[in-house]
Amino acid sequence: MEGFCWTREGLDLISGHYKTGEKLPDVLFEKMLGARNFGQGLDTMRQVIFSTFDFRLFMEYSGEKAADVLRLYREVFTGYHPAPLAEWNRFPNGFAHIFAGGYGAGYYSYKWAEVLSVDAFSPFVREDGTIDWGVGKKFLDSILSRGGSRTMMENFVEFRGRKPTIDALLKQNGFMK
Repeated sequence: MEGFCWTREGLDLISGHYKTGEKLPDVLFEKMLGARNFGQGLDTMRQVIFSTFDFRLFMEYSGEKAADVLRLYREVFTGYHPAPLAEWNRFPNGFAHIFAGGYGAGYYSYKWAEVLSVDAFSPFVREDGTIDWGVGKKFLDSILSRGGSRTMMENFVEFRGRKPTIDALLKQNGFMK
């Protein structure tokens, strides 16, 4: 629900100058919004590369078939990134998420969590940028109060009336209007 911090109403509700209580000036808020999407294209591409590398590594190699991990990473990187990968780059050697962090074949979950978060938040903001506080009751009833009593997808569909889509994330990140 960090999306509230990117609305004027939400930011004003939770912040203010530590001494005076004065709200963030509009000019600074507009600059903050203007800088929000800086680097989103490269960041998204980076996540796609890491996720694809992770999937392919766990799909294509097993204990009987040794993996040339660096070759695979270079192949995935080259397929998505417009710049060449530096010869000295050994990113896979330190990709602890998938080798030691319990995320093997699950690194994509970072981006999937972002899709769910932004899609679930989007009905809270009206076209004029103000917050529709009434949506909170439906969110409470459909998702928060349900917990693990049913699947996440059932909770999400009850709340949004449909399965998740990437549209809200693409819009938030400046990839579509």
